[in-house]
Amino acid sequence: MIDKRVSSAAEAVADVRDGATVMIGGFGEAGSPVELIHALIDQGVRGLTVISNNTGSGEVGLAALLKEKRVSKVICSFPRTANSTVFPELYRSGFTELELVPQGTLAERIRAGGAGIPAFFTPTGVGTPLGEGKELRTIDGREYLLEYGLHADFALIKGRAADTHGNVLYNKTARNFGPIMAMAAKTSVVQVEHIVAAGELDPETIVTPGIFVSRVIEIAKPAHESELVAAGVTYP
Repeated sequence: MIDKRVSSAAEAVADVRDGATVMIGGFGEAGSPVELIHALIDQGVRGLTVISNNTGSGEVGLAALLKEKRVSKVICSFPRTANSTVFPELYRSGFTELELVPQGTLAERIRAGGAGIPAFFTPTGVGTPLGEGKELRTIDGREYLLEYGLHADFALIKGRAADTHGNVLYNKTARNFGPIMAMAAKTSVVQVEHIVAAGELDPETIVTPGIFVSRVIEIAKPAHESELVAAGVTYP
């Protein structure tokens, strides 16, 4: 019997090491694993490379991780949004490096990494600064850029429910990057609102099979990033 439950968020991220590459789920705040990120801040790890859709909002969650200067590089699609006040200054100062990736390309790079595909060609970015220095190939009369799959040491993901074997369900848009990140990371950690016994989830509804999940932690009442930002909360 494989029981993938851990007792706390701190235990779930205890072995993340300095210099690790960490994928962090979320599409805006939907699917953002706030509690796992805060536990990572408390853990003290530094020099991270973070792969995410954005750079967080306010001074909580991913933005708080950046504010504490724990991230040396970000690979993302939206480094600046309405409430992203932390990352722009870190980027301008040269402390945090940015690799800007179009959102569809980012998703496919993560999916390819999880599927064992080392690289692929895409027309997105051809003729733009994002295509500079990349291999260009003409296929059926159209130009394409070579992009490489992405992998990570860890993935921090937010789901709606899971069973003790690590099979995961998501809540609507919060599904976003979670499933592909779970596949592309060596160690995938998922926080969910409730965990049920193995066999209680309808197998036809499972999105992320437990084979791609290393640990699950139950966070019964997860924080919502937008509510924290609106209230002026900062972390730590």
